[in-house]
Amino acid sequence: MTSPLRRQTDSQGPSGTLLREWRHRRKLSQLALALAAGVSQRHLSFVESGRTRPSRDMVLRLATCLELPLRERNRLLLAAGFAPLYPERRLDDPVLGAARAAMERVLTAHEPYPALAVDRHWTLVAANRAVGPLLAGAAPALLAPPLNVLRLTLHPDGVAPRIVNYGQVRTHLLERLHQQVGASGDDALATLYDELRGYPPPARDGARRSPAIASEGAGVFVPLQLATDDGVLSFLSTTTVFGTPVDVTLAELALECFFPADAETAERLRGMVLR
Repeated sequence: MTSPLRRQTDSQGPSGTLLREWRHRRKLSQLALALAAGVSQRHLSFVESGRTRPSRDMVLRLATCLELPLRERNRLLLAAGFAPLYPERRLDDPVLGAARAAMERVLTAHEPYPALAVDRHWTLVAANRAVGPLLAGAAPALLAPPLNVLRLTLHPDGVAPRIVNYGQVRTHLLERLHQQVGASGDDALATLYDELRGYPPPARDGARRSPAIASEGAGVFVPLQLATDDGVLSFLSTTTVFGTPVDVTLAELALECFFPADAETAERLRGMVLR
């Protein structure tokens, strides 16, 4: 069974078709979108049907109302016959040097707690020293670049066998990915979602090796409880993105920072990183 959120239109389809697709994805009526954009419903109908060619300003206004990702705004502009507005640079481009340095400072400053950076497809971009010890036992193939963080986490040959509360974590991550597919319309993410959902549970999951522990934040967040040689480590996580980016690469970069969910985990992490 494939994801119901997979894109249904051609990537180079007419702008009206793309607008209609995104309006349906956002669950907006023509009237609601027209009111938000400050145009008549009749005009929007003509744009969606192809009877009226929208101006560049109109395309951008509708894209803003639909909260399209920067990548999709470029795509919509191209479909309407206009040049893309937002550049997409490699992360090692000198123009992104300040942002890259800020990311590296955050990762380093977060030690001895784990932190990593991922792109829009959850491919690992960078990680601090505290991440490495948590990946012990994962299959080398899953650790080889390009390393997909969600695949590594849920694959039965990855971190999954050491996750004490595997069922909770799996449900949370799949729900998060499902929401991301819906928001972005990204077919690669939809394919990843289908792949992860099809994984069998690990043969020797952490729940069988170590009893689930009560987190200090139980009922408030879903912890990641990981069985290690030093005992069960319990984490909560936060996601940080760059504010008001105008570069596609920067807009799609996210920092995942893990914090100890209890005092014992904090103490063990300090010892692990200092070894």
